[in-house]
Amino acid sequence: MTGSVLVLIPARMASTRLPGKPLLDIGGAPMIVQVWRRAVEAAIGEVAIACEDRAIAEAVDAVGGRAVMTRADHASGSDRIREALSILDPGENIDIVVNLQGDLPTLDPAVLRQCTELLSDPAVDIATLAAEIVDEAERTDPNVVKAVGSRISDNRMRALYFTRATAPWGEGPLYHHIGIYAYRRASLETFVGLPPSPLEQRERLEQLRALEAGMRIDVGLVDMVPIGVDTGPDLELARQWFADRRA
Repeated sequence: MTGSVLVLIPARMASTRLPGKPLLDIGGAPMIVQVWRRAVEAAIGEVAIACEDRAIAEAVDAVGGRAVMTRADHASGSDRIREALSILDPGENIDIVVNLQGDLPTLDPAVLRQCTELLSDPAVDIATLAAEIVDEAERTDPNVVKAVGSRISDNRMRALYFTRATAPWGEGPLYHHIGIYAYRRASLETFVGLPPSPLEQRERLEQLRALEAGMRIDVGLVDMVPIGVDTGPDLELARQWFADRRA
């Protein structure tokens, strides 16, 4: 991979299922701080939080991190990181922007490196990750987004589609999409400038906008899905994960 990298972590307090979740304690620190730490450990470039609430910025500042305040009315994390990028890098020196969800405190830092390395192929616009589904219940769970693609190598696919349905049909593995994206700067600009697409609106999956516009997304295959903290039970799972690491 070549080019400078900026990891941006969008965060907002207004979660409907778990209000205030960026500041909930996990492993002795606010969740947003734990995610920031995982990104710093990846050592792929600068890391910053893109937020709309001063309390999040203060929590990040307290541990020596960097936060940038963005508008509160963004429709998506992609729009939020686009604004943060323009504030942090007005000279346009950053080549690759990673959008890391702020609710993945158990993330393996190595997978961030794997994701950005997919952009070493100049034909790839956007890179993301997925892991093979091993829990049978996830195959039919609409909250588990499936990545469907053509295998390029043992640990890489070219994305053909993303869906909440059970796909593809028939015997064989299904892949749980992990919501981490690495964009070329120009690809991010193109993406956020596009209107929402029909399939994006139908499936409620933002990445389908890029596929419908003819952009190429490659998917790195990793061993496991990090815990995404969206509900109370998720929060307890993440807390137990950190407790087990300390034991």
